[in-house]
Amino acid sequence: MLSAPLAAVVSRVLGSAVTGSRTLAGGDINQAFAVALADGRQVFLKTNPRAPRSMFGAEACGLRWLADAGALRVPLVLAASASDDLGPAYLILELLKPGPPARDFHETLGRGLAALHRAGAPRFGLDHDNFIGRLPQSNQPVDARGSHADAGDWAAFYRARRLAPQLKLAVDNGYASPRMRQGIERLLDHLPSLVGPAEPPGRLHGDLWGGNLMCTDDGQPCLIDPAAYGGHREVDLAMMRLFGGFHARTFDAYAEASPLSDGHAERVPLYQLYPLLVHVNLFGGGYVGAVESALDQLV
Repeated sequence: MLSAPLAAVVSRVLGSAVTGSRTLAGGDINQAFAVALADGRQVFLKTNPRAPRSMFGAEACGLRWLADAGALRVPLVLAASASDDLGPAYLILELLKPGPPARDFHETLGRGLAALHRAGAPRFGLDHDNFIGRLPQSNQPVDARGSHADAGDWAAFYRARRLAPQLKLAVDNGYASPRMRQGIERLLDHLPSLVGPAEPPGRLHGDLWGGNLMCTDDGQPCLIDPAAYGGHREVDLAMMRLFGGFHARTFDAYAEASPLSDGHAERVPLYQLYPLLVHVNLFGGGYVGAVESALDQLV
């Protein structure tokens, strides 16, 4: 059941009393509930008493940004706690019911993801920082020299805002092996020659593993739990291949809608490095070997 303070907040922001709740499964970091309201609505509530104050507001912004592309369904945001709220941290969304996939589910996902990426972003990064899991994710733009810029260089962004901060955190936490640290440091020196042909910033989900894709009761794909920003579209595609859960037809449909640049298959380990480093810092040294394996293919 919801705590009394949280139920009171939900009632206030949605304008209807909470009449019941049930815990929903899934998620390694937050608590999730289906909440019934006196006016007959049912909503999805995510909360975490230890969440950074800005986390759910940032996620709400990311969901709205993805929805603005009109490419794939994302949950409708109903309310989110602000960074200066003193009460419980929360995110309230429409409650989506799961169902079996339609016959064209995989094609719809591939074409929709291509359209999402084509919707683009003003620059590499975003106009606000957010989180991947519970880890802060900086979206401040950089140029090739590492300074702030209105529009930046992808290699500089991937180095300064993605790989280097996660390596530092792994070192500070005592997770980074000498092999891992030295491999990433060598990789960072050669990133401009490894990231692939120049492309405009794509509108990325940012944390697109199988657990962040659901099938709604009308059989259509829906993206949840983003860590959104403007980045290289191969980042999402590499993440999708990291832990499985995506049909080959999805990747084929994507390539038919938005052909990939030469060498994209060889860049998969490069763009899997960031989520692997995130997993090192979220869940411990058990993922160090996977980072080292990816580095062996790159440096």
